[in-house]
Amino acid sequence: MSAIDSDLQKVFDHVEDNRDEFIARVMDYVRHPSISAHNVGIGEVAGLLVDVLKGLGMEAETVPTRNHPMVLGRRHVSPEKPTVLLYGHYDVQPPDPLELWESPPFEPTIRNGRIYARGIGDNKGQHFAQLLAIESHLAVHGELPCNIIFLLEGEEEIGSPHIAEFVREHADMLEADLVVTSDGPLHDSGLPVVTFGVRGVAGFELRARTASRDVHSGNFGGVVPNAIWKLVHLLSTMKNPEGEITIEGLVDPVTPATNLEREAISNLPLDLDAVKAELGLVELDAPKERGYYDRLMLHPTLTVNGFHGGYSGPGMKTVLPCEAFVKCDIRLVEPLTPDYVFEKVAAHVKRYAPDVEFIPLNGMLPSKTPMDSPYAEPIRRAVVAARGVEPLLYPTVGGSLPDYVFTKILGLPAFVVPYANADEANHAPNENLKIECFIDGIKTGAALLAELGKMRRAGPPSHPVDRAHS
Repeated sequence: MSAIDSDLQKVFDHVEDNRDEFIARVMDYVRHPSISAHNVGIGEVAGLLVDVLKGLGMEAETVPTRNHPMVLGRRHVSPEKPTVLLYGHYDVQPPDPLELWESPPFEPTIRNGRIYARGIGDNKGQHFAQLLAIESHLAVHGELPCNIIFLLEGEEEIGSPHIAEFVREHADMLEADLVVTSDGPLHDSGLPVVTFGVRGVAGFELRARTASRDVHSGNFGGVVPNAIWKLVHLLSTMKNPEGEITIEGLVDPVTPATNLEREAISNLPLDLDAVKAELGLVELDAPKERGYYDRLMLHPTLTVNGFHGGYSGPGMKTVLPCEAFVKCDIRLVEPLTPDYVFEKVAAHVKRYAPDVEFIPLNGMLPSKTPMDSPYAEPIRRAVVAARGVEPLLYPTVGGSLPDYVFTKILGLPAFVVPYANADEANHAPNENLKIECFIDGIKTGAALLAELGKMRRAGPPSHPVDRAHS
């Protein structure tokens, strides 16, 4: 065992020696509600976190936004060492419906080797594991292997509406070499994961109105245009039965996968029959020849989220509806942007149904870090050191996170290294975190700091490259 391996093993031993205390402390932490949607407990938990960070010898403060504050902590070790920005969020989802919880959501309970509580997996348990990794290094060695910036958001569960503004305004406080987020689940198999990117999203509505009121389908059918049919016909011009998005120019900029991304995708385990059985599927969506992970990582998607109009009650009502609307989202891959997609959709609607109203809604940019980043290998080694198995490497994931604020505004490589079990039930009743996942998370965080500490940097931390990007 090399000297650094021996040093890391001492940290792992410290984690094991203190596991009961660490479990008790994370349970005490999630006992404090911090529901961003209801503005419940936000200030209290932000203040609690500042105290924890200061207790670790960090410069720590809450930084106001136009709504809930950010919690920011820093500890500088050496200008020759890299600086890692550890991002997480201290806000949680509302616990409703309460009647489906087997134990109260803010009274943490251990059952079958899991801690059950709102926020334990998403995201309090995971960033608390990072804090305990820092504490363990300090307890064993008296100092950290690298420089740390800790950023905890209070609005992630309501869509991170102010994080981009915060990052632009406070970029000088966030000068780092890389960003690591510990959020989300491990693979269904229990294998660890390192993710290099996320898809973006662009949401919009289409609204049709054809008359001043609904009319009798017999008296006016064939005379008054049907608002629902108008939207059905419009939607049919936007995606064909073969599964191809046919909005002119929308997919043209999409960049093909690199060889490294293709290789990583080919190594991902998949039991397609099990996936189909769990979801009750006979077949996958078109295009039929497209690979499972290709669908989630490499291509934009057009989804109809909801269709509203006319009569939907019991029995029949022979009405011809005068208005209807549909909500849609398009998941974005590089280099698509919400503004580009909105422009193409608006032009398409104007061409095929000029009397339909197009309403752009929320948008979030995609993000991608190259898989040959110099920080990819230290992160991989850290996961192997902590968990004893190779992680699965995801070029990107299907969902959307605000990683773009780091990659596009600050110009930093950003990685997601999740600690939670795949069945954590985040956002649902009985949210949980396996105790072993929590302990492994502390060790992974400790190993990450140790591996980064082996690196020497050639110059000052990266500076912001795009404060004006939207």
